[in-house]
Amino acid sequence: YMREKKEKLVVSFLTTTQAMAAEKYCQSNQIPGRLIPLPSEISAECGIAWCTGLEEEERIRQVIQDGGIQATGIHRVYLYE
Repeated sequence: YMREKKEKLVVSFLTTTQAMAAEKYCQSNQIPGRLIPLPSEISAECGIAWCTGLEEEERIRQVIQDGGIQATGIHRVYLYE
């Protein structure tokens, strides 16, 4: 059985505090996703990122804007499920 990589949306942050704030905000707004180790191909910022499906991009952008979350980037990355 071969694991398959799927394209995901990964939001990076400067601090762990911001990553955890984003997680809390997303959970309270029913946006699916989870915190993951920041993929090395992005950078080595705080080391934690929020991962969700590509279909959530618009909602994530809104979360960052409305929730005052300081994200350093929104990336499309292929990750193993």
